[in-house]
Amino acid sequence: MGRADCRWSGTDDTVHPHGVEGFISRQDGSISLRNILIPVSSKPRPQPSVEASARLIRNLQLSPGVVTLLHVGPAAEMPSVKLPLDTNWTSNAIVRTGEPAEIILQTAFETLSDLIVMTTDGPDEFLDGLRGTTSERVLRKARCSVANLPVGSMLG
Repeated sequence: MGRADCRWSGTDDTVHPHGVEGFISRQDGSISLRNILIPVSSKPRPQPSVEASARLIRNLQLSPGVVTLLHVGPAAEMPSVKLPLDTNWTSNAIVRTGEPAEIILQTAFETLSDLIVMTTDGPDEFLDGLRGTTSERVLRKARCSVANLPVGSMLG
């Protein structure tokens, strides 16, 4: 669900919504990745997304950029994450209230995110089965690349 209008960028779970070019140039293979958005909540745990983003930054030897941690809900409920110290990227945290998928999409637009990295654990409740999980709803409407890391996988 949610992947019908997306094209795969490779063998991982990073997809580009229809009409979105992504952060790798088709012409010359250059990488333009300067802003990563990581939604954080207590469930599913966000640390795998932080670690996957750090690996991406290190392995691609990316120029300095910004990782934004976004928590949708009360500030007191924002989970703590261990940020890697071995990248040249800066980080910031944003706390907002509202419907999670819409806030994630709005924040990705405002921060000019090139990539959203989310840990996903599948449908939790009845409504998720009907309308899709938060990550599926983000994937359907995102204007940038989205990496969904399933809980329990080697990545998530």
